[in-house]
Amino acid sequence: MTIHREGRVLLFWLMIILAVLNYLLYYYLPEERLWINVSLLVSVVIYLLILQFFRNPVFPLPNEEGIVFAPADGKVVVIEEAFEDEYLKEKRKQVSIFMSPVNVHVNRSPVKGVVEYFKYHPGKYLVAWHPKSSTENERTSMVVTDTNGNKIMVRQIAGALARRIKWYVKPGSQLEQGGEFGFIKFGSRVDLYLPLSAEILCTMDQVTKGARTPIAKLK
Repeated sequence: MTIHREGRVLLFWLMIILAVLNYLLYYYLPEERLWINVSLLVSVVIYLLILQFFRNPVFPLPNEEGIVFAPADGKVVVIEEAFEDEYLKEKRKQVSIFMSPVNVHVNRSPVKGVVEYFKYHPGKYLVAWHPKSSTENERTSMVVTDTNGNKIMVRQIAGALARRIKWYVKPGSQLEQGGEFGFIKFGSRVDLYLPLSAEILCTMDQVTKGARTPIAKLK
């Protein structure tokens, strides 16, 4: 387990601020032992909560051609057919994964391939399970073409709490299966748009692990 790069600066300054606040309390009110202890306890809890947001597990990346792996840790909240009208312009099987604040927030490529299309969309911050969040919220859309020519769209969606989407790719970027392509701070949602011929391997409400849970098999 490591700390993701997106959290290192924040965690450093948070540690400094909490240390200074606790030192000032101890320096100016040394007789207030109860409040000093309460402050220390609250500081530790706050720091650990923020720390877990940025954890980044280390594990062997998959290498299974024809299998689409989960792009994020979370829970499957949508499995349905939907028309993808931004780039693919066709009906697709949509699988959506909701990321809660306690999940790992790293986003990973579901397949090995090349980024054919990428676009950032500013937008609203509706709750992630809102029906219009996929088209109205701040989001990114990425299409990866795998080694067999299959096109997979992956969409990062910000929510009411998650208001920082980060990405590390552009058109032409090469992605390993399970390789990092982005990060959503404090959770939200990731949508997959798969070919209609894909065999869905996951179920509603299933808990997923990024790059470890099979989502679909491409035919």
